[in-house]
Amino acid sequence: MFSRLRSSPRRALAALAAAVAAVTVLAGCGASSAPSSSAQTPVEFGHIHAVVPEADATILVGTHTGLYRVDAEGSVEGPLGGYDFDLMGLTVTDGMLIASGHPGLDTPSELGSPNLGIIRSEDGGRSWEPVAFTGEEDFHILTAGPDEQVYGIGSSSPAVQISGDSGSTWTAGSEVTAADLAVTADGVIYAATQSGLFASQDDAATFGLVADAPTLYLLDAAGDELVGIDTDGQLWRRSGQAAWTPIGTAQGTVAALGLAPSGVVYVVDDRGIVALDGDQATTILPAL
Repeated sequence: MFSRLRSSPRRALAALAAAVAAVTVLAGCGASSAPSSSAQTPVEFGHIHAVVPEADATILVGTHTGLYRVDAEGSVEGPLGGYDFDLMGLTVTDGMLIASGHPGLDTPSELGSPNLGIIRSEDGGRSWEPVAFTGEEDFHILTAGPDEQVYGIGSSSPAVQISGDSGSTWTAGSEVTAADLAVTADGVIYAATQSGLFASQDDAATFGLVADAPTLYLLDAAGDELVGIDTDGQLWRRSGQAAWTPIGTAQGTVAALGLAPSGVVYVVDDRGIVALDGDQATTILPAL
């Protein structure tokens, strides 16, 4: 099933990222202050970079203008805590939010500049503290495993960074030029790369090619379910070691992908934020 992965140049990731540039929900990406909290009102998110499903059919949305919570009816809360940072990476572990990105105009200076490094919230995004790489790194990729370990790839190296203490300290694993990472319930780490889908069964020490997988650029996992989207806009799902199954097609460029424990897949594409539940596709929040 696996063949050994060799480290590839950093520019390969840049090429892949360029091919899947994030969808603009509102045109422009200049610095701006965060909008006021609102519900059932159009919100100027700027770019959406990450969606993290919560247990109660709500999702956390990491955007250019802060962190928001969106429910199944499209009601929007945020920016949470009033923070106007540009969240590039976002995940949750042990009830804590782990994030990274860049400060906004009004972001407290102690969170880091020009990069946030790793920041953490223990109260659902109402307050944040700097915990690692402050001012140094920008993690576009962050994900958490079932054992509460956190994995990420920073801006200065393609090495997979691993934290077992909710982001406070990190050790480097193997280098893999990945566009995204996801971890299934059995602890296997999947990496979406320009050369195909790779997997590690030894905590990122080595990676090998998953020969039967489509070439994916965004991934997420919940339990033993793995979802991804390929460069043609086709969405795929795999349960355990079963065959890959197509589950729908995106419209335009997909900026973010999330899989809830319930099996609902959240996609941010040219339609806006869309929930896929079986054969049903519901636009929760239309693109502006």
